[in-house]
Amino acid sequence: MLCGLWLMIASSCVNRTAVTHPTDEPFRSVYHHSPAANWMNDPNGMFYDEANGVWHLYYQHNPFGTTWGPMHWGHATSKDLLHWEEHPIVLEPDSIGTIFSGSAVIDKDNTAGFGENAIVAVYTQSEVCGQHQSIAYSTDGGSTYVKYEGNPVLKGDVPDFRDPKVIWDSDHWLMTLACGQEIRFYASDNLKDWTFLSSFGEGVGAHGGVWECPELIKLKCENGQTKYVLLVSINPGGLFGGSATQYFVGDWNGKEFKCENPQSKWLDYGNDNYSTFTFHNAPDGRLVALGWMSNWQYAQVLPTVAFRSQNTVARDLFLYLDDEGEYRLGSVPSQETMALRGEETKTLPDAAVVELDLDGKQDALITLSNDRGEKVLMTLDIHRQTFSMDRTASGDCSFSHEFAASTVAPLFIKRDAYHLILFIDHCSIEAFDAEGAWTMTNLVFPSEPYNHIDVQGGKATIYNINF
Repeated sequence: MLCGLWLMIASSCVNRTAVTHPTDEPFRSVYHHSPAANWMNDPNGMFYDEANGVWHLYYQHNPFGTTWGPMHWGHATSKDLLHWEEHPIVLEPDSIGTIFSGSAVIDKDNTAGFGENAIVAVYTQSEVCGQHQSIAYSTDGGSTYVKYEGNPVLKGDVPDFRDPKVIWDSDHWLMTLACGQEIRFYASDNLKDWTFLSSFGEGVGAHGGVWECPELIKLKCENGQTKYVLLVSINPGGLFGGSATQYFVGDWNGKEFKCENPQSKWLDYGNDNYSTFTFHNAPDGRLVALGWMSNWQYAQVLPTVAFRSQNTVARDLFLYLDDEGEYRLGSVPSQETMALRGEETKTLPDAAVVELDLDGKQDALITLSNDRGEKVLMTLDIHRQTFSMDRTASGDCSFSHEFAASTVAPLFIKRDAYHLILFIDHCSIEAFDAEGAWTMTNLVFPSEPYNHIDVQGGKATIYNINF
């Protein structure tokens, strides 16, 4: 009880009313979700309410300040994955611990006994005494939750025992859980009693830091083969330092995950896409994902004022074969994200969608800049078959010596011409291969918006955002 007493005292001070976005934030994004105020990190418990056409997003939230602190679950909803309405906090710390990352499912068949179609959240509680998994349920569509009186439902046996992602697997619930530098799988019939199945991770992938935020997803490739992909975030030890999300392609036999290649593959080739999760119950069988757009190298010192952090635009995940015949996880802007593309314009607005048509036979250089000489350089290198983004002169990099950097993505598929899509917002650039072979997500903090784009080796079509 003593371990959690201070948590209950702190949580009793939370302002439960939704707050409006401050108007004096030059880096507040136009069309990305960000918290109304204070700190945010991992997206949690995301699900789609089909009956009402509402996307629910919960997120790691410190309501007391703009740096990481006692974690709660913040809550926001959207009809289009672009416009977000903030709601009161749904899960607060208690005597078991603070509220770390987790997931939520719609229990259509009332397996847990909380009611038909109850929303059940499965989440980590963390305190000095350890990390454990707890559950809570909602009978009002996800607006409020009641914690299960039998919590925790799964007690930890290692220091880092967290971030449960739960899915329905044939005839039972399957939990994917991060445990130090391995992933464990557990099964349950009722979301309360969990049985260990297997572990994965020894001798495969990157191990430069703690493994976090896992998810097992099932995908059918264009060649007709069905594969499983295991997402695993890691911090530190990412491709360009700090935090990043790796993945493994393989098979799931109901008990064990067997990967086909022990080497890490990377979900995003920028610095700022971490702890990516998909929405439960997304329409049409789609795998719609959001990631936390930041990096633990500098997340707590970013030059925003009343809030810190935002999420990526929504992306649909799919499986494809690269030129070497390897399975890779592709990512394209979701149809809701593409709806941002408005009327074509000749000038670059401060928030825009830009489509690039580049010649596959010569190098291309794309420069975003403003009147103060701040710029972002992007290069399509045909000889090396890479795309890179250099933000070393992008604006304010003074808050962290690790922020000024360049990131590089392999193209994976050689083409005669390349079509790229850029989503530019007040403090971010997300670059997509239009066919989804790779993505690159990077934060930027220019002193004034970029208002020029120059393309050598191709052409740019600029669109106002339809927002």
